[in-house]
Amino acid sequence: MIKLRLDRVTFSYPSKTVLQGASCEFQEGCYGVIGPNGSGKTTLLKLILNEIKPDSGFIVRDKGARIAYMSQDVDLDPEVCALEVVRQGADRVLDLASELAAIEEKFSDPAYYGTEKRLARLIDQQEQVLEAYNRLGGPGLDSQIKALLSSIGFTNDEMYLLVRQLSGGQKKLLGLARIMIGRPDILLLDEPDNHLDLQGKELLQKIIQNFPGCVVIVSHDRYFLDMVVDEILEVEGGKIFQYKGNYSEFMFEKHLRQVRQAELYSAQQKEISRLEQAAKRLLMWGKIYDNPKFSIRGKNILNRIDRMEKVDKPTLEQGRIEIQLGGWRGSEKVLEIKDLSKGFPAPTTEGFMPILHEINLLLRYGDCVGMIGPNGAGKSLLFRIILGQIQPDSGTISIGPSVKTGYYAQEFETLDPMLGLLETICKAGNFPENQGVAFLKKYLFTYEQRDTPVGNLSGGERARLQIALITLSGANFLLLDEPTNHLDIPSCEVLEDALMDFKGTILVISHDRYFLDRIVARIEALHADGFKTYAGNYSDYEIQQRRLK
Repeated sequence: MIKLRLDRVTFSYPSKTVLQGASCEFQEGCYGVIGPNGSGKTTLLKLILNEIKPDSGFIVRDKGARIAYMSQDVDLDPEVCALEVVRQGADRVLDLASELAAIEEKFSDPAYYGTEKRLARLIDQQEQVLEAYNRLGGPGLDSQIKALLSSIGFTNDEMYLLVRQLSGGQKKLLGLARIMIGRPDILLLDEPDNHLDLQGKELLQKIIQNFPGCVVIVSHDRYFLDMVVDEILEVEGGKIFQYKGNYSEFMFEKHLRQVRQAELYSAQQKEISRLEQAAKRLLMWGKIYDNPKFSIRGKNILNRIDRMEKVDKPTLEQGRIEIQLGGWRGSEKVLEIKDLSKGFPAPTTEGFMPILHEINLLLRYGDCVGMIGPNGAGKSLLFRIILGQIQPDSGTISIGPSVKTGYYAQEFETLDPMLGLLETICKAGNFPENQGVAFLKKYLFTYEQRDTPVGNLSGGERARLQIALITLSGANFLLLDEPTNHLDIPSCEVLEDALMDFKGTILVISHDRYFLDRIVARIEALHADGFKTYAGNYSDYEIQQRRLK
């Protein structure tokens, strides 16, 4: 049964047409929406929600279907506990409970016993409200909330923590729980996997896989899309292309579509060229021999070409950044960490909270290592210690004498928010302005953006800028902290290709499992008692983990 349908929908912002005659449909199941940043993915969700209206076309929604939406940035009251946040999402149940209470008060009013019809109407009303209340799980609401919070990894104690005491990942899952408790028929999720560690992503996967209705997810996490979606919707060039299967199946089908389109385009262009040559000859003969029959036949052929339904020219590499990482051979031993520990003062009985404990790590030239671990394990902290920004409590760090480090910061703290975009690049590369503008173009920045303060750029734009600065650094040792956050899929693919060609050493923190599968040859999993080493990429790590269970 179709839950949603878009029929030839067009929508434009003042400066840009986002959708142009786009059509798609949604039934029960999970749909992944992909496309470059700015292609219209979030706009699609807003159209479904009826927050904005299409310029033309139709959006048909299943009558009576409850639609719930979770944005990229979950807005929660910091002074409310987790249990209460989820309870707020059960607004319909709470309204019905209030309605039942009001009805029960009327039963004590003698006026309702004056006529049999009036009492009968009140009893009917009570039965209807009670039926709806029971259908939505009203009687066991508190138990449902606790069970739901438990399913997304909250302990009993954590359920009573205030929102401000929770991690970013916990807040994201809490936002999902808040809309889930309302028992929607259709879930719209915009980047729900952002800020989640690997455990959080696995919990999210289970929730979506068990959801009985329709789920529409905007995501750049290819591994996540492979695990949960039944169909892929690609928003590209104002159109929506719908594919059966997960992300990997989509990539295969898209390649076949592009090949077929290229063949059809080439064949049509040959036919058009043949017809144009024929028309040109006939028009020329009409003039030479002063014969209107030739001219008419020539014009008829040109009209035939104009009426022909044209095959679009395939655009295989549209809107992709250009990355060239020029790593050079440095020291054989790039980084060695021995027995490193670091903690911070904390309001505990000991007055001290250890974060890193007796960490040991060795990186040699050419190593490409992925660092994983739960949020709060100390991964980013270790990077800051390696960079010399924080001193360890004990242990040693040694870096090879010919090692030059390039650092990608997850929170963009290495960027000066007050500096203009062009000024930032020219300063880093010692460029004149014209060369700086040309360089920025490779990273999809426009000439009009040259004076934009870095602080005013979007997350994706700052990510691209930070990658650009790393290419200018000439580093042979890259420390990358969540480099695929904020990047769209085409940009992730370009970055992966560049890193695989990189001749230096890479240590990368990432929760992007697809990214880790493509580039790393070793996984270092950070635990409370230090690193545990696993040979291979993330999938190899997963296999080894299953064997240990």
